[in-house]
Amino acid sequence: MTTHVHNSHQSGSHEHTADGPCTCCRICELQSQHEMHTAHEGHKEHAATASAAHEGHAAGGEHAGHGEGAEHKGYANHANHEIMFRNRFWVSLVLSIPVLIYSQAIQSWFNYTAPVFPGSQLIVPVLSTIIFFYGGLPFLRMATWELQARKPAMMTLISLAITVAYVYSMATIFWEIGEDFFWELVTLIDIMLLGHWLEMRSIRQASGALDALAKLMPDTAEFIQPDGKTVEKPASELQLNDMVLVRPGAAIPADGVVVDGCSDVNEAMITGESRPVTKEVDDKVIAGTVNTGNSSLRVRVTAVGDDTALSGIMRLVAEAQASKSETQLLADKAASFLFYAAVIASLSAGVFWSFYFGGVTVQVISIVVTILIIACPHALGLAVPLVVANTTALGAKNGILIRDRQAMETAKDLNIITFDKTGTLTKGEVGVVGVAAAEGMDADEALAITAAVEGDSEHPIARAIRHSAEEKQLDLPAITDFEILKGRGVQAAYEGTTVYVGGPRMLEFLEADLPSNLAQFAQESGEKGQSVIYLIQEHGVAAAFALADVIREESHKAVRALHDMNVEVAMLTGDSRDVAKAVAEELGIDQYFAEVLPADKDKKVMELQAQGKRVGMVGDGVNDAPALTRADIGIAIGSGTDVAVESAGLILVQSNPLDVVKILKLSIASYRKQLQNIWWGAGYNIVMIPLAAGILVIPFGFFVPPALGAVFMSLSTIIVAINAQTLRRVNLSVS
Repeated sequence: MTTHVHNSHQSGSHEHTADGPCTCCRICELQSQHEMHTAHEGHKEHAATASAAHEGHAAGGEHAGHGEGAEHKGYANHANHEIMFRNRFWVSLVLSIPVLIYSQAIQSWFNYTAPVFPGSQLIVPVLSTIIFFYGGLPFLRMATWELQARKPAMMTLISLAITVAYVYSMATIFWEIGEDFFWELVTLIDIMLLGHWLEMRSIRQASGALDALAKLMPDTAEFIQPDGKTVEKPASELQLNDMVLVRPGAAIPADGVVVDGCSDVNEAMITGESRPVTKEVDDKVIAGTVNTGNSSLRVRVTAVGDDTALSGIMRLVAEAQASKSETQLLADKAASFLFYAAVIASLSAGVFWSFYFGGVTVQVISIVVTILIIACPHALGLAVPLVVANTTALGAKNGILIRDRQAMETAKDLNIITFDKTGTLTKGEVGVVGVAAAEGMDADEALAITAAVEGDSEHPIARAIRHSAEEKQLDLPAITDFEILKGRGVQAAYEGTTVYVGGPRMLEFLEADLPSNLAQFAQESGEKGQSVIYLIQEHGVAAAFALADVIREESHKAVRALHDMNVEVAMLTGDSRDVAKAVAEELGIDQYFAEVLPADKDKKVMELQAQGKRVGMVGDGVNDAPALTRADIGIAIGSGTDVAVESAGLILVQSNPLDVVKILKLSIASYRKQLQNIWWGAGYNIVMIPLAAGILVIPFGFFVPPALGAVFMSLSTIIVAINAQTLRRVNLSVS
């Protein structure tokens, strides 16, 4: 269990847990494996073994910007690692200066003589030993962890390289076997520490999704006591049904329901909705969102701690970053192969050049060490995890929650997206979709009168009429004597006359005939599966209104965008064929399935798969669960912040079909970055290992010194990290 604590204010703390260890960098993965190994062996105390990876956090792991003692175990460890490598780099660099000054090779190259005094001959070996054990300790310790896990890799290669260099150099002191290798050793360690420092900084920046989420949660809450007075208390101490006051500009400390007040709330970091959302009485609010309006809200707490939506999202992000996709498994296998390839290459080169130079010389040791350093698969090991960290962060920012990394990785291969109609492509609520007025009657005037007549009714059709009038900002006339005519409609008095609003039964009751234009309008609306109601005045039928489940404006853009990406669009609905056909034709959907029972939706998905299509199913995480599970990728839409949707690999916080397009764009961009990084990591090794082995020594007399090899290796890692960071600049918006 990984714990995330945010403590950015003066008092209190908030804990957020995320199941699964952090494995988004090699150090975290090794540390996790080591802790599991020691726990299995019954060793409860591993503070000493973890010290090298956690140096720089005196009070339980201090995270810059989070206050003393703030511990984000796992993701904050990148900051710990960064500080540790930075400190060891500067100490080692300072100690390296005397080593370089007193190195015989450096003195001969620059034609100077270092000051001599009693004991000066010990400066180089003693300081080199300190640098080897202090600066090299992180690599040596992590190599031990790799060997314990029986997975030798990059840290083992680095440790082999510096150990060979150190042992050989120490041997030259006691036996006349050649020149020492001390200056190369210390510069090598310095460069490796610098490279890992920069690498950890890049990883920390790339893996900041959880830290960013943790920062949303306030440490304190303004608790409303039974007597109505408020008192500040730690948000972690809030309990269910507590009442809290959220003032303008304050963050909401727990999930809850508004019991008093009306204000705008910024939910962008949680839902991806860029515009503030107005919250009124009985509306739900989410912990970590901010009251950006001008009024205070009184909120009754409905969830605290690990049960809040924010904690659930953090768990989901952590699990997504910790899981491994097929692409990452491939990269891991390649990195593992490189270890054995490097060892074989270094041994072979060592034997060859020993014969060539007539013995084990400084040049031979240099070549062996350079191969071990250059072949270190650091870049390859980071190729995928860094991209994944940025993918999950960018997804969360856009309201896309990733439960299954494999789903996000393969979304790019989908060639048909199947939408459930109600609540996905449509709003799931009745609305006015058409108006026709009789000759001499203005359509807006008719709508205003009808809305006024329906003013006291709570029927869904009445609400739809009123909402349409509100959208057009119409002034409603005065109405009196409202009366419900059961089974037919309603009537009221308007300007001294009686007006009626109702459907076909009202026409029959009043024996009213439809004007030709209204009759045609009613027929066309009926063919589309739309309901029609009428405004009837004393002189006859004045207007007709078509009502139906309103199609979302975003649905048109989503279908067009998917077609532009060569992805077909299908629709599943339990509605009649007339309704389904009308919606499909309006949106330009390629194929539709009407009158489908919820239990049969997965069969329709199977039919599409039988045609050789890779199907993405978009629907409700509960009602459409079988179809979501059956599809190649299940996308739960409109689940809000409910992350416990087991049937879906991807969850869309909002009910916006355009977010499906964002998923495909993010999947394509993420996969492209992964391939770029893998090719860079593998290509670098393919080119550099032969150079390190001395392929240019005989024809040109050139060989790559270990320090230069370390520079190349560090640069390759930094390039991969920077390339992964550029993913955050990908524009997922749909025009």
